[in-house]
Amino acid sequence: MASVHESLYFNPMMTNGVVHANVFGIKDWVTPYKIAVLVLLNEMSRTGEGAVSLMERRRLNQLLLPLLQGPDITLSKLYKLIEESCPQLANSVQIRIKLMAEGELKDMEQFFDDLSDSFSGTEPEVHKTSVVGLFLRHMILAYSKLSFSQVFKLYTALQQYFQNGEKKTVEDADMELTSRDEGERKMEKEELDVSVREEEVSCSGPLSQKQAEFFLSQQASLLKNDETKALTPASLQKELNNLLKFNPDFAEAHYLSYLNNLRVQDVFSSTHSLLHYFDRLILTGAESKSNGEEGYGRSLRYAALNLAALHCRFGHYQQAELALQEAIRIAQESNDHVCLQHCLVRPSSGLGSFVHGLNWPSQGPVELGCFAVGAEIFSSKRKQSWLYVLGQKRSDSYVLLEHSVKKAVHFGLPYLASLGIQSLVQQRAFAGKTANKLMDALKDSDLLHWKHSLSELIDISIAQKTAIWRLYGRSTMALQQAQMLLSMNSLEAVNAGVQQNNTESFAVALCHLAELHAEQGCFAAASEVLKHLKERFPPNSQHAQLWMLCDQKIQFDRAMNDGKYHLADSLVTGITALNSIEGVYRKAVVLQAQNQMSEAHKLLQKLLVHCQKLKNTEMVISVLLSVAELYWRSSSPTIALPMLLQALALSKEYRLQYLASETVLNLAFAQLILGIPEQALSLLHMAIEPILADGAILDKGRAMFLVAKCQVASAASYDQPKKAEALEAAIENLNEAKNYFAKVDCKERIRDVVYFQARLYHTLGKTQERNRCAMLFRQLHQELPSHGVPLINHL
Repeated sequence: MASVHESLYFNPMMTNGVVHANVFGIKDWVTPYKIAVLVLLNEMSRTGEGAVSLMERRRLNQLLLPLLQGPDITLSKLYKLIEESCPQLANSVQIRIKLMAEGELKDMEQFFDDLSDSFSGTEPEVHKTSVVGLFLRHMILAYSKLSFSQVFKLYTALQQYFQNGEKKTVEDADMELTSRDEGERKMEKEELDVSVREEEVSCSGPLSQKQAEFFLSQQASLLKNDETKALTPASLQKELNNLLKFNPDFAEAHYLSYLNNLRVQDVFSSTHSLLHYFDRLILTGAESKSNGEEGYGRSLRYAALNLAALHCRFGHYQQAELALQEAIRIAQESNDHVCLQHCLVRPSSGLGSFVHGLNWPSQGPVELGCFAVGAEIFSSKRKQSWLYVLGQKRSDSYVLLEHSVKKAVHFGLPYLASLGIQSLVQQRAFAGKTANKLMDALKDSDLLHWKHSLSELIDISIAQKTAIWRLYGRSTMALQQAQMLLSMNSLEAVNAGVQQNNTESFAVALCHLAELHAEQGCFAAASEVLKHLKERFPPNSQHAQLWMLCDQKIQFDRAMNDGKYHLADSLVTGITALNSIEGVYRKAVVLQAQNQMSEAHKLLQKLLVHCQKLKNTEMVISVLLSVAELYWRSSSPTIALPMLLQALALSKEYRLQYLASETVLNLAFAQLILGIPEQALSLLHMAIEPILADGAILDKGRAMFLVAKCQVASAASYDQPKKAEALEAAIENLNEAKNYFAKVDCKERIRDVVYFQARLYHTLGKTQERNRCAMLFRQLHQELPSHGVPLINHL
């Protein structure tokens, strides 16, 4: 097919392999596939209304638009599509094409002569200005311009096209006869994959202008809304290279190539394609035509802005700052306030993170599928202040965000104003502002969303709320917000024109759900959520790292709960590759569990200094708690107290309620070790309510276990009746703790609980219950390795 196209149109335009004219000056040309579509249209007009049902005609009309706009496909694929809509018409089309291909050249000539009759008469079958009418007129005009040799080559190509289609149809029929069981269905899938590859080979020639535009807009839309349905990075790049081979100045193809390279994190190729996009945009004069004399400078400043965004995405902050300064300078010279406002807003780069290491939700770096916007494509969707990101050490960085929001409102840019508000909310959340003020700010941004129908930002706003509630330790509210986001978009397949929620916000909400279910011991539900994430966001997609990290952390926690420290240690490498800080922290946790205290202490001290420099408050508190645990497990509880008090002060300052409760829990345990159980018990009453309301199952079990220990220690000074009553209450709390630990399959802690219960039953003289607990302890002790630390020193 490529040879037919080139012989018909492209060889006169090429000298020494260089294209000297825009191939899209030719609107359309005739191919064997388009002849088959013309046969379909002709048969539809000849078929009476009674022969085809209303539903079949409706399905055929819905099929026509993608057939007219899309690239050429194989004949067997075309037959299949027509047969799904109207089997009777598919048989008629097959017979007509067969008669034409197996007949003579004059049959094709007569067919095109008859097409003109569709416009004749007082009531023509097709209107000239309709979509079908324009297609017919283009085909008739293109065919009439062909020389005799070109017509002969076209007819030869039609015969080859028909023969390939017949061969494929016979193969499909043989496959249907032999494929009945599950194994044969797999072969059908493989055969389908082969047909797609054959389709690409058969249509490797240049596309017409409409086909190219449709292909680019379709792939860009799929990359934005449903990346799983888009072509793979390698296949898409192959098609783009084929487009650029015949028209190197096709700017939009360079831009889609840039987006495709971003999918695989190819910094060199993405930079190369982005620069080519703006070079071609300037060379073709597209910007100058639409924007007058300012078009050239406008492209330059937006090119610098896009380059800054690209460098920031890959972490090249010095280069990003230089490019941003250039964009600001050109925009100031041109007095372009809109471009300056874009310079205050940046794409998401994963700099911010919220609780448990997931990226703070943000819109993707580009507005895909909006090639008509020209150089502003990349600058239309941003997150956080550029100058705030590139100058985070400045104390007045939040002032830039507030200024950005005010300017966006002044210039009538609601999208940027809303993103600025949400960036302010994120920055204030990490600064420890109260939740009610943050929710009020998000409510203001929601008003902008609904007022201006910014549906994409609604998803981001809900994901922001999910992150904020989880940051503050309100898992119930976080769960509610995540489910609200998911309920707004159906998970079932919909038509291609309906937007799918395959954005980062959707991935973040699902990751939250998976972790929240895992924390409550619902590992089967968490696995189902992760399975859906893997299907929705394949490993090569841009948001796959979210569920990869989530999956690794859930597996790590399960391995630690089960006492399989060697398995947990093997997962640390994968976590470190996705999040270095989280990986180092998990490595220290494994070393601590393996009783390698000195190595764990060195690692935690280095991590503490690093997180304090980054102002990662949440991780600083977690590290302080781990260091305190190291001290009391080393029989030095007095040294642990300053660490715990520092962690408590930070959690109170930044309003991290759940971490504050966990810190109080550790303080109570330290007081228990120091021999003041009464004060420890009073502290527990302050911290246990938030833990039981919003805490993880493991933390609930730890809290109830600690309550039982404090009750037993406090009962030492009681008289006998009151002591027995206190011990009975402690046993009930131990049973509750054991049930919590059983939900997360934490056998090591269950072993500690039954050991403690056996001791209490022995004190109360309950021999049968004591023996039962002792037997269970022995079984678990033989199954699990002992950490060599006294049980009373293990929280």
